[in-house]
Amino acid sequence: MLELRNITKIFNAGTVNEKTALSQLSLTLNPGDFVTIIGGNGAGKSTMLNVVAGVYSTDEGEIYIDGVNVTSLPEHKRAQYIGRVFQDPMMGTAADMWVEENLAIADRRGKRRGFKWAITKQDKEAYREAIAELDLGLENRMTTKMGLLSGGQRQAITLLMATLKRPKILLLDEHTAALDPKTAAKVLEITDRLITENNLTALMVTHNMKDAIAHGNRLIMMNAGQIVLDVSGEEKKNLTIEILLEKFSQASGAEFASDRALLG
Repeated sequence: MLELRNITKIFNAGTVNEKTALSQLSLTLNPGDFVTIIGGNGAGKSTMLNVVAGVYSTDEGEIYIDGVNVTSLPEHKRAQYIGRVFQDPMMGTAADMWVEENLAIADRRGKRRGFKWAITKQDKEAYREAIAELDLGLENRMTTKMGLLSGGQRQAITLLMATLKRPKILLLDEHTAALDPKTAAKVLEITDRLITENNLTALMVTHNMKDAIAHGNRLIMMNAGQIVLDVSGEEKKNLTIEILLEKFSQASGAEFASDRALLG
């Protein structure tokens, strides 16, 4: 479903601030893979997601989504394949528009626009049912402005918006990092359910090692723009933080240095 072939991304090339964010990185995801990504600051996690989404162009390598070469496609044209949820709950939604209006925007992604009622009676009922499945009591607040919701409520709706059209790839960039632990756990529960029910292929960046181990069917660890560890199946199920740190040291030849990950 997703294939990265020898991706290299260099920022400020040819200057004293040159930084190689990704170095000959290759990764293949099969349909239905839910991959968690862990790594220290500057490991290349978010850069990889931005390269997949088309926010950054690649300096070398190719990107395929469901067999289609999207390497040269700009971000807005890749949007038909990708759903994304950001770390900031304020991103990805229109704060001054109603909940149902935000869902309508997501529902019409990639469709032709015309002069007709934006939200039909059938749409309203479908959105209400979808919101009710989040189990947050928001089905009675469909005409509430998004900006008036809590961070957790907004992030849950953003998840629903990102998965409404069954994207080929779902990108989750530390989407619970700005939430309190209880709310983060609820959003992760919703994440698991939406990915499983829709059989989505997903990449989830996190700084929380416990979350990286507990969620998904596969875990990759990055360091210096490369994947140094790729664990799945029974090996992932048996992982502990201690084992993960030991494997990282063996693979990279260095100690894992990220207080956020270790204390998370």
